[in-house]
Amino acid sequence: MKTLLILRHAKSSWDNPALSDYDRPLNKRGKRDAPRIGGHLKQTGVLPDRILTSSAKRARKTAKKVAKACGYNGKIIRLDNLYHASSGVYYENLRTQSNKYQSVMVVGHNPTMEQLVSYLSGEIHQMPTAAIAHFELPIDDWKTLDLTTKGNLVNLWTPKTLFKD
Repeated sequence: MKTLLILRHAKSSWDNPALSDYDRPLNKRGKRDAPRIGGHLKQTGVLPDRILTSSAKRARKTAKKVAKACGYNGKIIRLDNLYHASSGVYYENLRTQSNKYQSVMVVGHNPTMEQLVSYLSGEIHQMPTAAIAHFELPIDDWKTLDLTTKGNLVNLWTPKTLFKD
């Protein structure tokens, strides 16, 4: 059994219209929510062995803040192909992971994060910014993950459901 954590990047800033979408940073709320989500992962013991992130600035910063708060000490793998990627690209990247990783977190963007959750759960779920879906997958080898794999959605946490402010 493998664990997959699907994290949508935290809230980004639109303050500078001259910035490209790729270069948008986190806003105040995003900078607050990302470490809180990481702290929640640490508290619940749901921790990644490997983190893959879109190379877009808001995703990278989210991954870094979550990783630090949950105590992750491994390398955060930045992948250019996860920016504006289809679900299939996420599956391809996951299938290449070593089986020494029992729990992998992917950090990316909507609508793809919602699509991944939908494919794996067979249900439609909203993934607001900084939402994280925790799946148990009925596989022992990442190479066997495909669009027909149905996982058990253990939890879907959002800042709104976890934190009162």
